[in-house]
Amino acid sequence: MWQDFGEYILSEVGDKKVTIAEIAVGKFDKISKMLESKENITLIKTDINPNDESIIKDDITNPNLELYENVDLIYSIRPPSELQPHLVNLAKEIDAELIIKPLTGEDLNTPRVRMELKNYNKASFYILK
Repeated sequence: MWQDFGEYILSEVGDKKVTIAEIAVGKFDKISKMLESKENITLIKTDINPNDESIIKDDITNPNLELYENVDLIYSIRPPSELQPHLVNLAKEIDAELIIKPLTGEDLNTPRVRMELKNYNKASFYILK
């Protein structure tokens, strides 16, 4: 499933030079490692409590917009439901695509917008273009 999720993101960006932000990184790094291996992708990782020096401290409820200035795509893996509206707000503010991979069976908390359910091989997630 995780391989499929990462492959979907890679298929979306193709060979274009893009900046991607992973928000609320936590400790799961399988997708970020996949993306970081591509020369055309600049990856920004943020979390309110970074667990290493590669993650930038940022609070998505009051984001530092300068961090996301050139971001083309935002993704978040299993973000808490209370953060999901803030992810939508940021994506709209900076005009970026948003992908949320919630916990299996979890409903989204994005009342202002309808996100599209996407199934890609064994991965399922929501997108906002």
